[in-house]
Amino acid sequence: MKVTPTASSAGPSGASSALPAGAGNTRTATRIAPHSHIKGLGLDNEGFALPSASGFVGQNIAREACGVVVDLIKSKKFSGRALLLAGAPGTGKTALALAMSQELGSKVPFCPMVGSEVYSTEVKKTEVLAEVFRRAIGLRIKEAKEVYEGELTELTPTESENPLSGYGKTVSHVVIGLKTVKGTKQLRLDPGIYEAILKEKIVVGDVVYIEANTGAVKRVGRSDAYASAYDLESETYVPLPKGDVHKRKELVQDITLGDLDAANARPQGGQDIMSVMSHLVKSQRTEVTDKLRREVNKVVKSYVDQGVAEVVPGVVFIDEVHMLDIECFTYLNLLLESPMAPTVIFATNRGTSLVRGTDDVVSPHGIPVDLLDRCLIVKTEGYNKEQVAAVVQLRAQVEGLTLGPGVLDKIAVEGERASLRYALQLLAPASLVSQLAGRSEITLEDIGEMNELFLDAKTSASMMGDFEGGLRR
Repeated sequence: MKVTPTASSAGPSGASSALPAGAGNTRTATRIAPHSHIKGLGLDNEGFALPSASGFVGQNIAREACGVVVDLIKSKKFSGRALLLAGAPGTGKTALALAMSQELGSKVPFCPMVGSEVYSTEVKKTEVLAEVFRRAIGLRIKEAKEVYEGELTELTPTESENPLSGYGKTVSHVVIGLKTVKGTKQLRLDPGIYEAILKEKIVVGDVVYIEANTGAVKRVGRSDAYASAYDLESETYVPLPKGDVHKRKELVQDITLGDLDAANARPQGGQDIMSVMSHLVKSQRTEVTDKLRREVNKVVKSYVDQGVAEVVPGVVFIDEVHMLDIECFTYLNLLLESPMAPTVIFATNRGTSLVRGTDDVVSPHGIPVDLLDRCLIVKTEGYNKEQVAAVVQLRAQVEGLTLGPGVLDKIAVEGERASLRYALQLLAPASLVSQLAGRSEITLEDIGEMNELFLDAKTSASMMGDFEGGLRR
């Protein structure tokens, strides 16, 4: 590798000159994922794709189609259906799925997986698919609780003679005082709540939260009235609660059906040594029976009928769906027809190919026709030179890289000739070479050197073909 440092090392060993600027400061280094720049689909208010927005460049038709599907998911009119993203490698299929998850928000479950994940030695293939589908169905539970909340101003335990023994005393009750912005209130509490207060290490001046029905106690933080002038301290200060001490709160909790299945499939054992050892020896993954899932569904349905809970259908994203076999495809048909089914997004880069697990079934995209008929199909297009240049410029800004004169055009040409992925992969090593040479920007010389060191997929395949042809001759 031809690297010419511009300045010699000042250290005795000269090793420090081999480190790029900022390499010693590990706190400033952050990992940048391949799709860190994707923030959404980049659509306007009418649903039309903008030329370059939210980290997306090009793929206007595919983005608009995904925007329609996002609206259908939000209105809960796409449950139990499937969307297929079909296109060549490196055309943004995974980016489209991640953009849809960004548009849906964090409250809608989004469960990505790869087709080859179903081939596990611990559980069956169908069980893996069922678990993913259940994790993609959210349950929003709304519960009204009566609580006491405020700053603790008094904590007075009252002791009495122990009725079980003539020696010592026991706590009969505890009197606490709570203060809010609106007023104060004195409460007489059970000794069990006093034990919970001691366990939470609550003292006078802390802001506490006590549930009236269960007696659960939670320390919210230290009242900001006690905030000191220290520059560094471990306490978390919170403002004095507003309203009355005794109030009614609407609590919302988001869980998934997968969480309910797992909680009921792994009941807690005893506290003896044999129970603990058997729990350690058991496998971490436990198959959930269909009977247990039906029982969970009954409980969920009762909650929904009472108005306590709301079902939030999420999204399952299966990348490389052609890696599934005929058994998985058959089971997917069953899952899609179930009453509580999420939206499913498939992605594949295959054309007409053999369905895995069969010897004579050839189908478009390697998916059986009966499942393919359930899908809305969105095609992703390749990128031209201008679009490759726009994506490279965007990634350079995300990674904090400076491109010299002519570098963007050179990388765009390489991306159009080979692939967008190859063009993006040249940025990081070229930046490292430029830093080692003492330059603050990537130059054409760095890109040329990367082309000498690394091959793209098309060039490598061509070289292997020529090599095998030479061996046959």
